[in-house]
Amino acid sequence: MCFAGEQIGLDVKLSKSMGDADPFLLSEQVGLLIQTNAATAKRLKNKGIGIHKLGTITRSNKLVIRTDERKYEFDVPNYRKHWFKSAYLLDKKQSGANKAKERFDNFDKTPLAYHFPADFEGKLKALPNKKIKAAVLREKGSNSEREMAYMMHLAGFDVKDIHMTDLTSGREDLQDIQLLVAVGGFSNSDVLGSAKGWAGTIKYNEKAQQAIQQFFERPDTLSLGVCNGCQLFVELGLLLPSHTEQPRMEHNDSGKFECVFTDVVIQDSPAIMLQRLQGSRLGIWAAHGEGKFVFPKKEKNYAIAGKYAHSAYPANPNGSDFDTAILSSEDGRHLVMMPHLERSIFPWNWGHYPEHRADEVSPWIYAFEDAYNWITSR
Repeated sequence: MCFAGEQIGLDVKLSKSMGDADPFLLSEQVGLLIQTNAATAKRLKNKGIGIHKLGTITRSNKLVIRTDERKYEFDVPNYRKHWFKSAYLLDKKQSGANKAKERFDNFDKTPLAYHFPADFEGKLKALPNKKIKAAVLREKGSNSEREMAYMMHLAGFDVKDIHMTDLTSGREDLQDIQLLVAVGGFSNSDVLGSAKGWAGTIKYNEKAQQAIQQFFERPDTLSLGVCNGCQLFVELGLLLPSHTEQPRMEHNDSGKFECVFTDVVIQDSPAIMLQRLQGSRLGIWAAHGEGKFVFPKKEKNYAIAGKYAHSAYPANPNGSDFDTAILSSEDGRHLVMMPHLERSIFPWNWGHYPEHRADEVSPWIYAFEDAYNWITSR
């Protein structure tokens, strides 16, 4: 239980009534170890449940176990490494010796750290009266479309669910849409590579290609591509149409799918959806197999809107050039990102959230609020 965070320890005192320390601590009989308060302990006793108070929580990074005769003391960071070693040995067979060693060396050296916007109050705002038409775009194998649609709804958007068959058949042409979000997932089971089949459906279908092209050419629209959607928009070259040589999305350096709760730093950039988040450092989920941004030019040629807070693997789960997590178009209207903001909307979604805050929603809601405000201001 102490392995879960830094500066967490236990001071355990075993009484004579519990018997010798070794058989008591290593007992395989049915039992449960819980952290609770005196009131809960009293309720359990009143229900006839036998309980023993073992000790108290400390901020020492030490597990101390005392008996009348002996005292054991364990250094939590040291034993955390021992505990993690079996995972490291398995990881060598999956990620190879180098990446497995990098993960093993860095997992306790890349701590999460946050910096929220100064004006963020963490409250869900009342839904605005004016609704703006937006759409979630998905393909066979997409996921997270409901989380994304709900996040957009909370910011004031009237969200359509648009499947690629709606575009290819001509049922939808995006003419009434002002915010288009391509969601994450594994379109076409990634058979041709991540988003390659999805991109092909747009490239080689006249109606779908026309709808997407006209949407991106309109000056009153915004777009966001997340994970699979990021791979889609990068594959289609929609963010940087003037570049003769386009960025690419390649397999993670580990050669496997990575799912990690990490933190990103929002950079100064023209990205419209991230204006109020600039300078922030926020927690976010990342889950992908081909999330590595590869850029043909130097960093100054790109509007990199967000970077992983640590260059080291696994905090940077894919090895992207310049630690890129989020990329913006030059005019700021179009944005792609590998991590999943829609899976990080509420504090309880996060792998770790600041314990002193009592927020109803996380700062990521600002992205869609900024999109709504930009559209209504035009």
